[in-house]
Amino acid sequence: MFDRLLPLKYTVDGNRHFIDVIVPRHLQKNLTVYDVGGGKNPCISQEQKEKLSLVVIGVDIDEQELRRAPQGIYDEIISADVTQYQGRGDADLVVCQALLEHVKDIDKAFAALSSIVKPEGTILIFVPSKNALYARLNRMLPESLKRKLLYFLYPQSGRDQGFPSYYNKCSPKDFYKLARQHGLRVAEAEFYYMSAYFSFFFPAFFIWRIWVLIYHLVVGEQAAETFSMALTKEAI
Repeated sequence: MFDRLLPLKYTVDGNRHFIDVIVPRHLQKNLTVYDVGGGKNPCISQEQKEKLSLVVIGVDIDEQELRRAPQGIYDEIISADVTQYQGRGDADLVVCQALLEHVKDIDKAFAALSSIVKPEGTILIFVPSKNALYARLNRMLPESLKRKLLYFLYPQSGRDQGFPSYYNKCSPKDFYKLARQHGLRVAEAEFYYMSAYFSFFFPAFFIWRIWVLIYHLVVGEQAAETFSMALTKEAI
């Protein structure tokens, strides 16, 4: 496979790294954890919850999605639009995976995330970048056409995804700025240069991978396909 010829950093699946490495690294006993936007697929597993005695609260715009989550994973569910939600400032840890690209008003979303977490608490975010080639194509194509392509090329993911994507301010540079504006400090940042798009057709995949390599040489971390950040809320 072509990717075997590339340096390791270009082959890391950012979504899996976030779930398998980033989130577990921040879990400790007796934390109150908010999963924002996880719906029926929370980032915290039942095993992690029980082993560490976590309190897990699910926040999602769709209450039915929350109720489809594994039984007992959420201690509380909150149906709310993240751009309109005002938190209680009681979270030790907030996890927000692959949500913010679907949000039009990213400033209000950051304000909500900041309102959920305690001072010195942590917000973990994973998001696709607006600079990625697939994101640029996504913004150009009509929504109806995008859905048809997604269902045709990836039938299984098409049933679980297909939400409108805006990628508003979804870039490392923008997120550094947003963090400062909302009283958050970037404690960790990881940048990933791999995604599943274009894998269905090798010529397109090959061209895309060459593009990523060149783009990364020119603009550095801004070329990331996806990225994650650990944000710490500044003490008052």
